[in-house]
Amino acid sequence: MDLWLGVEIHACLIKRGFVLDLYLNSALINFYGSCWGIESANQAFDEMPDTEDPLWNEIIMANLRNERWMEALELFRDMNMSGGKVYGGTIVKVLQTCVKMGALNEGKQIHGFVLRCGLEFNLSICNSLISMYSKNYRLELARIVFESMRDRNLSSWNSIISGYAGLGCLNDARNLFHEMEVSGVRPDIVTWNCLLSGHSLHGSYKEVLNILQRMQGVGLRLNSGSITSVIKAVIKLGFINMGKEIHGYVIRNVLDNDVYVGTSLLDMYVKNNCLTNARVVFNNMKNRNIFAWNSLISGYSYKGLFEDAEKLLSQMKKEGIKPDLVTWNCLVSGYSMWGCSKEALAVIHRIKSFGLTPNVVSWTALISGCSQNESYRDSFEFFIQMLEEGIKPNSATISSLLRTCAGLSLLQKGEEIHCLSVKDGFTEDVYVCTALIDMYSKSGKLKNAHKVFKKIQNKTLASWNCMIMGFAIYGFGREVISLFDEMCGVGVQPDSITFTAILSGCKNAGLVDEGWKYFDGMSMYYNIIPTIEHYSCMVDLLGRAGYLDEARDFIRNMPLKPDATIWGALLGSCKIHNNIEYAEFAVKKLFELEPHNSANYVLMMNLYAISNRWEDVKRVKDLMGVLGVKNLQVWSWIQIDCKIHFFSAEGKPHPDAGEIYFELYNLVSEMKKLGYVPDISCVYQNIDEVEKDKVLLSHTEKLAITYGLMKMKSSTPIRVIKNTRMCTDCHTAAKYMSLVRNHEIIIKDGIRFHHFRGGKCSCNDCW
Repeated sequence: MDLWLGVEIHACLIKRGFVLDLYLNSALINFYGSCWGIESANQAFDEMPDTEDPLWNEIIMANLRNERWMEALELFRDMNMSGGKVYGGTIVKVLQTCVKMGALNEGKQIHGFVLRCGLEFNLSICNSLISMYSKNYRLELARIVFESMRDRNLSSWNSIISGYAGLGCLNDARNLFHEMEVSGVRPDIVTWNCLLSGHSLHGSYKEVLNILQRMQGVGLRLNSGSITSVIKAVIKLGFINMGKEIHGYVIRNVLDNDVYVGTSLLDMYVKNNCLTNARVVFNNMKNRNIFAWNSLISGYSYKGLFEDAEKLLSQMKKEGIKPDLVTWNCLVSGYSMWGCSKEALAVIHRIKSFGLTPNVVSWTALISGCSQNESYRDSFEFFIQMLEEGIKPNSATISSLLRTCAGLSLLQKGEEIHCLSVKDGFTEDVYVCTALIDMYSKSGKLKNAHKVFKKIQNKTLASWNCMIMGFAIYGFGREVISLFDEMCGVGVQPDSITFTAILSGCKNAGLVDEGWKYFDGMSMYYNIIPTIEHYSCMVDLLGRAGYLDEARDFIRNMPLKPDATIWGALLGSCKIHNNIEYAEFAVKKLFELEPHNSANYVLMMNLYAISNRWEDVKRVKDLMGVLGVKNLQVWSWIQIDCKIHFFSAEGKPHPDAGEIYFELYNLVSEMKKLGYVPDISCVYQNIDEVEKDKVLLSHTEKLAITYGLMKMKSSTPIRVIKNTRMCTDCHTAAKYMSLVRNHEIIIKDGIRFHHFRGGKCSCNDCW
């Protein structure tokens, strides 16, 4: 097209003195807007001596077509001020602009103009007003417009139902749908899709399937919009077989050429670990968008199939599709999740080499993966790198860092991150709050965890589960049950994790009857099938309480095959009650299931040592040597003034070891005056009693507590982290230490928390 020809014609008309009529001026605006840009069209309009109503409408529409929203609204306002008449079609388009801009106030002004001009019964305008108010979150105003309409067409009903469904007012949407049918207006595919998408968007996935059934009942043919909403529900519910049926429907009705349907099917198979099916869908897609490529690459990455993911990335480049940040972030997340932090960091460097900038999602994926794989130091180091590159953390980053602090029980660092989350306004985020609950619970500040929990406005199931588990690991069984009742009282339905937390609380508090009640009730009242974790909790509960016969019968009759956690729970109970017969039965199974777990060998040797069966101790020790099983290093640590002090049973002694032992000797002397008697049965070596007394003094948690008493103020609780279960002597000693020095002591051992105060422990000696 010769663009200059139009300009020459315009110039010729002006030179020859032609008075341009309405149609010519309208054509000029259209010409300049289409060929020379909206600025030229606006200039041509400004130079016109007479701006009649059609010209105003034309220039407004031209600006709208060029997405010059503010200019269009200003022209609309100028037209009103000049007394021009606005066409109904223009009003409809301007109201649609208010939706795109979120311009509620401007929309209200246009509504006022509509009322002044007597256009309140114009169907198209009313439908646009309903849509404008709905999409600006003012359903009550949308409803007023809807109720004031003399006549309503199908579009009117669809607009109001879409508004309610889209904003999660699902009962109202269903009631309107019923009203629509009663009024004689037949719902079309758009109406049904509004219901489907609303329920899918707001988590009512089972209702999506009910709506689908009703659609099929009335003989309605699904379109791509229907299919994508249904597939989303299928993904969330994990109904892969139904998803396959939907796939069959798609093929039979030739909907598989739709790129959105294809991408949704691909996503469904990826998220249900059916990567072979996902690849078939991908290969059959005629038009693959970036989302399809990213979905399959993420599927391969999350399954650890990095070679397939990298091949797909190369194929993507060959086909001219440029990887975006989402593509690369899928790889970062996958490598990080599988513990390949070096490879994940290398991908971040590759992102830069492709001219892109790693964003907060890239770095958070790396940090989160390290946290999940217990590479906590790497997690903090990558966070520092992220800050050095000028990337600000988001709520997901903060949650990942808090998980790192929880894993290490780093209270001071966790408190610093809590301050950062307050400063950056993340404390309103329920996921950050849940991570804070977890961090404080696992760092020995249960009261702080509960304070955070109480402040959460809209508690999720994860929040409740986290707080219930917090009480459980401290042995507060009654509080666990009370919180569970409160949760059910506000209408939150428990899941499998909830019952793991409840049963953990019961076992740590010795609540056998309550444990049976909740174990039986989870399938009877909540339709939750017990998993191996629940059975393990019950074995532990029964065994710790001394019901070893019942625990063994329970294992025999359970429908699942017992794993190492089941036999480990029984072995631990046998240690508490010194039952060698059942212990030998359990450990035989454990040697088969996990032959290189040193804890099982050590526990069995301890049991034999208590009974002075030193030949058996030697036999087990020799077996460890044959299999190459090495003892787990036993350690404890305490943080004082931002510095961690490490105490190891076999490693390098603490620099202040001499002073610590001197203080400990004096402390034990004071404790003995109050009735403390060292429990030498906790020493599993064939040595005399004097030597056993000395060995007890070297237990790492005693050394850590003593150092804390030496260096910390009495008002500050001592918090010690130990990687294995406390022995009974150290447990008794900690009670006396808290009494003698009037100091709170909190110990997190390999199993649970112990809070010592005034000579008593929170576990009530049930551990």
